[in-house]
Amino acid sequence: MNIVWINRFEICIIVSMKAKIITPSWLMKNRKEFLSGLKNLEKLGIEPVNPLFPKTIPSPQKKATELHKAFLDKNIELVIAQRGGYSSIKTLPFIDYSLIKKHPKLLAGFSDMSALLNTVFELSGIVTLHSPMVMNLSNPTPFTVRSFKNALAGFPEKDLFKGAPVEVYKKGTARGTLKGGNLVTLTSMIGTKWETKTDNSIIFLEDVDEKIHEIDRYLTMWLLNGKFRGVKGLILGDFRGAKNMDVFRVLESQMKINFPVVHCPYIGHVKNKITLPVGARVELDTFKRTLKIL
Repeated sequence: MNIVWINRFEICIIVSMKAKIITPSWLMKNRKEFLSGLKNLEKLGIEPVNPLFPKTIPSPQKKATELHKAFLDKNIELVIAQRGGYSSIKTLPFIDYSLIKKHPKLLAGFSDMSALLNTVFELSGIVTLHSPMVMNLSNPTPFTVRSFKNALAGFPEKDLFKGAPVEVYKKGTARGTLKGGNLVTLTSMIGTKWETKTDNSIIFLEDVDEKIHEIDRYLTMWLLNGKFRGVKGLILGDFRGAKNMDVFRVLESQMKINFPVVHCPYIGHVKNKITLPVGARVELDTFKRTLKIL
């Protein structure tokens, strides 16, 4: 099948796709689940070049080396995480972003991978994919597969929200660079040289099993650091363990919101998962309930 990947500078057409599985965070514990994920990747026309079940977590330095080797391999088009968890942020100081910029590929994952997805875009210009990982592809829903395939094909369907429910919290339209991911992970990067720049961005945020008072702390830290001053639009994904309207009220109670805000439950640690291009230019339209790549 013809597959297209996109970065800030060019579009490349690839006839077949080979993938390298990386371990930026935790290990998958269930071998059967891992093999099922590989099988479903193969159904999409993606051949994993390292199909052995990983049993050890690399050190941060080795994680960076693993990433470098994947990007240097001319046969690899997709670099995908096996699962999330925590600790990918420890890898950031050891990554050679100029190497990645010279050998662009698709980098895919979500959750803890938010640290890599956003930093790789910020420092190399490569658009990355906030997408399901091997673990999520072990038993994916049709929606998740369809959205992931759309991304791998270069987003022929421009409306990323197509088929997903969208609730409007603040009306409006806005254009900007799409950035975001896991709230806790991105908050942990504030104050470092790897923090995500939010000016002129459409930000999407999600989290899992965090109580509302904890989410309040994270978002307040964003506010105190001026992270919402230059934001053009906000998408709240799923916050399992907290009500999304309560998450919105944390912001509403502390700032005048002059940009569109929506809630889409298909972003986050959920079965139905939208694949989003971190770094792409998008338009958020609350009246049409669309999020379109420009």
